Amino acid sequence: MGHEQREDLNVVAERAVLVAMTLRGECIPLEDRFDELCALTESAGGVVVGQLTQKRRLPSGRTFLGRGKVTQLKDLAESVDASVIIFDHDMTPAQIRNLEEATNRKIIDRSELILDIFSSRASTTEAKLQVEIAQLEYTYPRLRAMWDHLGQVTGGAPVGIGTRGPGEQQIEIDRRLVQRRQKQLRRELEEIQKRSVREVEKRNSDYFTVGLVGYTNAGKSTLFNTLTSGGAWAHDQLFATLSTRVERLELGGGTNAMLSDTVGFIRRLPHHLVASFRSTLEETIQCQLLLIVLDASDSNAMSQLETVENTLVEIGAEHQARLLVLNKIDLLENPSDRLVWVSRYPDAIQISSSTGEGIETLISEVQVHVIGDVREVVLSLPSSASKAVDFIEKRTEVLHRDWKDDRSFFTVRIGRNQIEQVLSRERDVQIDGCQAKDFIEELWSMDTKECESCQLPPHRFQE
Repeated sequence: MGHEQREDLNVVAERAVLVAMTLRGECIPLEDRFDELCALTESAGGVVVGQLTQKRRLPSGRTFLGRGKVTQLKDLAESVDASVIIFDHDMTPAQIRNLEEATNRKIIDRSELILDIFSSRASTTEAKLQVEIAQLEYTYPRLRAMWDHLGQVTGGAPVGIGTRGPGEQQIEIDRRLVQRRQKQLRRELEEIQKRSVREVEKRNSDYFTVGLVGYTNAGKSTLFNTLTSGGAWAHDQLFATLSTRVERLELGGGTNAMLSDTVGFIRRLPHHLVASFRSTLEETIQCQLLLIVLDASDSNAMSQLETVENTLVEIGAEHQARLLVLNKIDLLENPSDRLVWVSRYPDAIQISSSTGEGIETLISEVQVHVIGDVREVVLSLPSSASKAVDFIEKRTEVLHRDWKDDRSFFTVRIGRNQIEQVLSRERDVQIDGCQAKDFIEELWSMDTKECESCQLPPHRFQE
């Protein structure tokens, strides 16, 4: 197959044959895998016209499929007039080249397909840079096997001093160009990422941050639009969201948080894509609460949940508080299906982003996490600490106010996490006469009865 075809990896409007192999140790049913691969292909704009399966202990080193299946694949592609063959696996460059020669069709593996979708959906400068870096990282080790024009191109012709010699092969030029382009893109992306990190750090210091994470097409963007002023593009399509969107989440009582909608995860998400989208996933890593959105109506929901949890570990987002949100609960036709989820995850919140069912419960649960365990205490801080005073007045339940010398005293009902937000605005804060930074852990580690009976200073103003 010539390099002209390899240069065009876009599958828009192309007729595609899908191939999946059941290998030793794989437990996901072929039907579910084909459903996902079909959705990916359609998301890229392709038209599925055929499917082929094979069961083997291990793939063939030369053509991935067995010899007989390769012949069958060629005949199938010809009979349905397919121009591209898409595998639900990652393949070596040699396997791709050998299959293209045997079938005379373009071969695309799973990583290439996902990269193609990301490339077509990238709209921001950051996303475009990240996609191109991921594409170059995928292409670089495959240069030798992907092209058939890698012969000697310079040198060897006695046309002047310094021009004679064995010459330079085209693959060496290609590799150098790829490396040069990667360095340039990484410099540009690094500048954007520095600004992004500063924005995330400032947001975390000013607000409690909540992140929506989950398998792609689980309904995160629809839920995001339901909980906030919206603006996220919600569509029944894999990877509809590629860039992070952040909006204020109003929780009532003057309490709010910042809610972020991030790129969805998927089974076997290419590792180089995860690395390139590190800054986009920075929102997830830094969020103080993660809402894991799961499509409860999907027959493969349990394995999707496992994929999400494994991906969170991979990107370093494993220590935050989490809430499991079972979305699309209205699509469960059998009431007993809900009971199955309740028995497995009794603390999970069942909602429907489209109908609004369970949204109030979800908001209440988020509010509990945002505020934290509530105590009635006396806060003392400098009257000049305007940002901290403003936060106390607007975000907490103030029971009494008093002023003495240059300090303000507030009797408030305040949560553990709200204390941290007050301290981020002013360090000189006292709780019941003790320095907050020394006393906060001791006070909030006790339950209410212990607090009432302990020898800590009483909840009153200091004389």
